[in-house]
Amino acid sequence: MRLDKLLANTGYGSRKDVKQMIKKRLVKVNDEIVKKADLDVNPVEDIILCNGEKVSYQEYVYFMLHKPPGYLSATEDSMQKTVLDLLDEKDRVLNPFPVGRLDKDTEGLLLISNDGHLAHELLSPKKHVSKKYFARIKGEVKPEHIEQFKKGVDIGGYITKSSGLTILSSGTNSEVEIVITEGKFHQVKRMFQAIDTEVLYLKRLSMGSLVLDKNLPVGKYRQLTDEELSLLKE
Repeated sequence: MRLDKLLANTGYGSRKDVKQMIKKRLVKVNDEIVKKADLDVNPVEDIILCNGEKVSYQEYVYFMLHKPPGYLSATEDSMQKTVLDLLDEKDRVLNPFPVGRLDKDTEGLLLISNDGHLAHELLSPKKHVSKKYFARIKGEVKPEHIEQFKKGVDIGGYITKSSGLTILSSGTNSEVEIVITEGKFHQVKRMFQAIDTEVLYLKRLSMGSLVLDKNLPVGKYRQLTDEELSLLKE
């Protein structure tokens, strides 16, 4: 990584500020004064000092995003906005990606990270990591549907794994919570279509042990706490 980019993205000012510090001989790499801002450095192995302060480098990033509707769960798209467009430039430098996906019109909890191993552990079908959603439904969700969801729902040639359905209110429009342990394409929407209802609004509340922060506004994100990360890795 270029030295000026690394320092700018770890809070040492703009690239112009960084170049001024280098010009003033305030930056060292492995005990040698740096003269060029475009020097390639290894932020993991090299010892970098800026004005006498050791530059700390975080190899992995873990962000909780309260995804708004209208954004793709992707790293880039030539036509539409992606969830990475919601991150500050400094938080995109380590190439994070959405862990799993939420449909464009779905909001709620989305983990953003560059930790491929953790992503695999959370997304592998063999791990059965639970995902909890709140949904508003057009149509009446009935008590008998609870058992139907528990046994598995035919969503077009595929029978879903057992899922938990909690009816919060029922009538012409219903409100429910649903817990699934897999992530087939449009799965929640297709499950309710199978019982002749329609999802009007869908929000993910949790993924494994990670629960959406109720104080995190839609469209905002924050770093995971040490406790959240530890539980998630377990």
